[in-house]
Amino acid sequence: MDLTYTPEEEDFRARLRAWLGEVLPRLPAKPAAADWPGRRAYDTAWQRMLYDAGYAGLHWPREAGGQGATPTQHLIFLEETERAGAPYVGANFVGLLHAGPTLAVEGSAAQRARWLPPILRGDEIWCQGFSEPDAGSDLAALRTRAVRDGDSYVISGAKIWTSHAEVADWCELLVRTDPAAPRHRGISWLAMPMDAPGVTVRPLRTLAGSTEFAEMFLDEVRVPVGNRVGAENDGWRVTMVTLSFERGTAFVGEVVACRRVLGALATAARANGRWDDAVLRRRLGRLHAEFAALWRLIQWNVSEAMGGPLGAGRRGSGGGVPGIGGSVFKLRYSHVRQELYDTAAQVLGAGALDADHEWAADRLSSLSYTIAAGTSQIQQNIVAERILGLPKGR
Repeated sequence: MDLTYTPEEEDFRARLRAWLGEVLPRLPAKPAAADWPGRRAYDTAWQRMLYDAGYAGLHWPREAGGQGATPTQHLIFLEETERAGAPYVGANFVGLLHAGPTLAVEGSAAQRARWLPPILRGDEIWCQGFSEPDAGSDLAALRTRAVRDGDSYVISGAKIWTSHAEVADWCELLVRTDPAAPRHRGISWLAMPMDAPGVTVRPLRTLAGSTEFAEMFLDEVRVPVGNRVGAENDGWRVTMVTLSFERGTAFVGEVVACRRVLGALATAARANGRWDDAVLRRRLGRLHAEFAALWRLIQWNVSEAMGGPLGAGRRGSGGGVPGIGGSVFKLRYSHVRQELYDTAAQVLGAGALDADHEWAADRLSSLSYTIAAGTSQIQQNIVAERILGLPKGR
């Protein structure tokens, strides 16, 4: 893994930095946190700006509508946009980070042509319909059922923690198409239009007061068979592709953001006198090392996914899909992020309880990271069984 930057990559960084410096001052003010239609419009407008400038789907292969950039260019893009304070993917994170990459790898030519361009342009928003109320972290225990009826599936069931469902156009949906098959073998991956008759969305309010999650109820919703990605009952394998993106690369921008917060914490500690606490200084130093290591792990995972040395631009056996090293990253990142905001509370003191402080909501949301995108217990099982080769627990 070559971690040096070539002159071409440094030139790419300079051009990107110049573009960001030109367009960011012209962006309108961000909508209120509870204004989801406004946030959708803001996020999709930014995505269209990226598309028009040639930065949308930077690392996606050209045949999927992307720019075919090297892994290093992708990481440079994430570094520079985060450091410049550019908008994140926001309401379309499922489309851009989960469904889109999955379709690029697993979708047919017709499916890629139908769904990838609108995702890259910001025309359509996706949500994720994986988790269910009675399944907990056991995704294979899902009960939402799809019965084949001619050229359609008729779907009934319920989903929960459906991200941005209230503003989504499409849902990446897991359904059980063969209830008699073993749990992992009777599942299919569908693209469901959110305006289909029988879809009911009820927003959920989180601990932080936000409503980016929802319950979703499906009452005999008809979805064309042509919207199935992969073979019938092969949805578990397709889902593992989706989750590898979710756990392997979807948090890259957040690591950059956490490193920026860590620097701001050190500055705040020096200003308010808490820097004199040797224990706190050691804790900040250890967090600095943790995030530096996580960044290197990201580089390794992205390089492995592309099947060649980082920055080489070759696409080999990895096929663009992150490996199980993504579970190692997700497991450690979830806990380090919580430690970061625990440390923020130590630095800020009573000010950490101020709901208006910019880090208050981040501290609350950090508590969910050991659950979201697969609990830490699930990640530990994956690491134990698939990396260390340990026997499955009983």
